[in-house]
Parts: sequence; C-alpha cells; structure tokens
Amino acid sequence: MTKSRRFPAEWEKQSGILLCFPANGNDWPGKYQAIQWAFVEFIKKVSEYESVYLMVANEDLKEKVAEMLDRANVDSDKIQYIIEKTNRSWMRDSGPIIVENDDKSKEAINFNFNGWAKYKNYRLDKNVPESVGKALGLPVTVATYNGKPVVLEGGAIDTNGKGTIMTSEECLLHPDIQVRNAGFTKEDYEAVFKEYLGATNVIWLGNGVEGDDTHGHIDDLCRFVDEDTIVTVVESDSKDANYKALQDNLERLKNATLENGKAPKIVELPMPKKLVFEDLRLPASYANFLIVNGAVLVPTFNDPNDRKALNILADCFPDREIIGISAIDLIWGFGTLHCLSQQIPVLG
Repeated sequence: MTKSRRFPAEWEKQSGILLCFPANGNDWPGKYQAIQWAFVEFIKKVSEYESVYLMVANEDLKEKVAEMLDRANVDSDKIQYIIEKTNRSWMRDSGPIIVENDDKSKEAINFNFNGWAKYKNYRLDKNVPESVGKALGLPVTVATYNGKPVVLEGGAIDTNGKGTIMTSEECLLHPDIQVRNAGFTKEDYEAVFKEYLGATNVIWLGNGVEGDDTHGHIDDLCRFVDEDTIVTVVESDSKDANYKALQDNLERLKNATLENGKAPKIVELPMPKKLVFEDLRLPASYANFLIVNGAVLVPTFNDPNDRKALNILADCFPDREIIGISAIDLIWGFGTLHCLSQQIPVLG
C-alpha cells in the first residue's frame, strides 16, 4: 500500500522553528558581528511564541550563544540545541521538510541539498536532515525519483496544506542556470510533489526577483496566508527590473485554480525600494515572512513601504501579532527570515 503524505501549511500549529546560528561570517562578509546580534533578536522573537531548535557547530559556540541569549533575556527553556557543523545557516533549504503521514505520524523528508546547484561547499549541510530527524525522533526519508536523488529546497515551494503547492519555473525548469535535476519536466516535479508532499495541484509562477541567489525561490514572490488566499509581491515602478516578472506572476495567479477547482483570492504586497550594497542588487522582499504560533515575523528594510506591508499582512492574519524585524543586515546574505528558518509542525 502506497504511503499517503501531507505537507502541512505554515500557519498550522507548530512544535517549534528550526534555526542555525552562523558559525562564521562567510555569507555576510564584513557584517558578521551585526549578524550574530540580528540572529539573537530573531531567536528571541520566535522563542516568545514557541520553541527554537537551534543548530550550533560545536559546544564552544553553544556556550557563546547561550551567553548572548542570556544577555538578551531569552528564556533558555525555549531553546533546544542541536550540535552539528554546517556550511551555512539557511535551514529552509538544507533542513528537512516535515510531512504528516495518513496515520498522523510525522516524517522528515531529505531533499538532497546541493548548494542551490551553485556552490560547491555544501558537504556539511548534507548532514542537517539526519541530525534534525534524530533530534526530533523522526524517521528520515531521502527523496528519490526513478531511482535517483531529487534536489529541492524548501524555499522553492509553498503550500496551503490542502494539496496545492506553488513554485516557479525559473527555479526548477531553467535549462542552463542552477539546474537542480537535469532533464526534469513539470510532470516529473509534480509526481515528486504528489509522492512526498501529497500535492494534487501545482501553481507554476514564472521568474523570481532580481538579485535572488537561488534563482527564483517562491518565498520571495508569493505565499499562502490561508487555504485559499495568496499574497504576491508587485512592483509599482514600471522602470524597475522586477516590474515585468512580478506582473506576469500576478496574471498567472489570477488565472490559477486551487485543488478544489476554485480561484484563489489574491492580495498584492508592495516591494521595498531597490536595495543595493557594494553594487549588488539585493533580493529584499516582504514575502519572506515567517508564520509562528500566534504571530507573523516580517522582514523590514527601513523603507516607506514597511508600514504598508505590515498593515496588509495584519489584515491577512487578524488573529496573529504582526512583528517587523529589521533585515537590513540579514539581506546582505541574500535572504531573510523565511530563508533562515524551517517550521516543525506539532509532533506525534
């Protein structure tokens, strides 16, 4: 009998959030000191609502981080450490995706992280799913298709928990750039989504935002905020490099259907003004928010649209607190709150 799996939506009840404290500043050149305290603030905010499963490279770093958290008045009972060396801290992509089986048990899916098919130093990151599975007491399943490992990052997909998944063609189907699975078609990906995530319906967006190191991750573009509502970023400046792609994505969403055949409700979210550091366009996006029990943590960029984005998301989540977290330093690593985290649904 074939196992039936379901990928829970992010707004469903969580046991905690998986984070990884950066062991070095390689992803944030020149900003490592600031990044450590930005992480402390992020951990503190999450810990006010639920547990934090915090990966650290070794006992020395654990001791240092514990001191920093204590200085920031973080409740140590809310922190569960996982000792594991990593290359990077982007748990959304190297961490496992926790799914629910038909008997309500949970399972960790290892989608064979390979450095976004761009960077060669990811050997340590490949150990993350097994370490997390062991810490959580969950079986770990390596995703394969036709006998070969499947590569898929958590940031490339979003779900409403009812069978619909969103992803982008730029990330998964580009024939030449950062190719995760050579020769894969939409049908191949949809078969993988069905087997491992229980998806019966897939909404394909087009291109991602400028400066996205992952080449089109969906969590910088659009997100489900409930079973039938999607927020999607739009660019109001027609001269901006993001304008055309985001308008195309908006049109695709307007023509999309959910797993039940109904059209999704679409809510438009602004983009912050173009953010450049050392001549690089950074992929700043309000869509990179993280939903936790009782709150939504939203990246902000010292921008006039910060307030607009927070207000729009407050309307989308009337029963949760909406908290802006400055991501000016974090975005120098080409990602923010959602990219750095992975939700752990209620276990059992």
